[in-house]
This record gives sequence, C-alpha cells and structure tokens, in this order.
Amino acid sequence: MRVFGILLISLSLIHCTSVKDIYNTPTFSENGAIHCVIEIPGGTSKKVEFNPKTKTFEIDQRNGTDRIISFLPYPANYGFIPSTLSDHALGGDGDALDILLISESLPTGSIVEIIPIGMLKLLDNGEYDYKIICVPSDSNMRIITATNYDEFISKYSKAKDIIESWFLHYDTGGDPLVSKGWGDEKEALQEINKSLK
Repeated sequence: MRVFGILLISLSLIHCTSVKDIYNTPTFSENGAIHCVIEIPGGTSKKVEFNPKTKTFEIDQRNGTDRIISFLPYPANYGFIPSTLSDHALGGDGDALDILLISESLPTGSIVEIIPIGMLKLLDNGEYDYKIICVPSDSNMRIITATNYDEFISKYSKAKDIIESWFLHYDTGGDPLVSKGWGDEKEALQEINKSLK
C-alpha cells in the first residue's frame, strides 16, 4: 500500500499538525507517479482544507461558521495535487489542483500515488475549477478497475454521472457551478503539467 505521511487528526477539532509543508511536497514521486494529498475522506461532510500558512488541516469557514456539506457526503476522497497552482492569470482559482480519488475512505493527510483517469471541467464564478478524477497507483487500493477515461466511461458511466451531478449540487449555500464537460486522462495530465509551480 502506497500511503505516505499519515498525519494525526483530532476528530473533534479536525486540526492536524504537519511535520513538513505538504503543500510543497513534490508533484511526482521518485518513480514518476503523481502524488495527491487527501483533505476530506470519502463519505464525510466536513469541508476540510489544508492551510499552507499554518501548515494544518482546518474546517473551512463560511460566514464565521464551519462548512458542513448539507447534501450527500463526499462520494470519494477529496484533496489536491501538491506543488501545483491553478493560475489566476490563466483563469484558474489560485489554488492547488483539486482531485477526487476513487478508493476506500482514507484519512486526512494521506499522501497517495495516483493515476489520473479523467478531468471534470467546472466553472466557479467565472474561474476554472477543474477536478482531476483519479485512482490509486497501487492496484490493491483500487475499488474500480478503470485506469483511463475510456474504461471509466464504458464501465462506470453512472459513477461518472453521479460525480458530475454531486459537484453541481453539493454547495447549497454558494453560487452554482457550471459544467464545461470532461477531459480524458491525457488532458488531465496536461493540466497537471501546466499547473506545476
């Protein structure tokens, strides 16, 4: 199993202390695989985010209160690709690239090697907010067999529809997101390479 650097998490506070700045962990591992960092375990509803200034995981705030998703919980593990930046100058949201890792639920702070299998293209208030859809590199951690976009849409088209519908409807307190369609694994990898810091 290729899960690295599990960080301690207090379920009551959702606050982790990092021993290093995982926001700047290398995008690629020594063997060329892509890293992702899990912020929100699949099946949970707290909007946890890594704060690169304090180097801790915190529950996001909206209007001074914790953001709890008042919808279905996250359909898979949510997080980011370290050492990437969705550049404002290119229409991005200024954050690290978001990922949705299809696997069993993983703890906040897990760093996992992944394979991109597609990319959901969303617009959030006019900014690109792309979601890299991925599976673990380690086949023992996979819960679906798809390792590319063609396999994903042919074997799991309903899962693809659920993911898109979830992102379009989960944020009941914010402005609606707009779907601009999907990209395959090649387009996802291009977006990752384009976003390297």
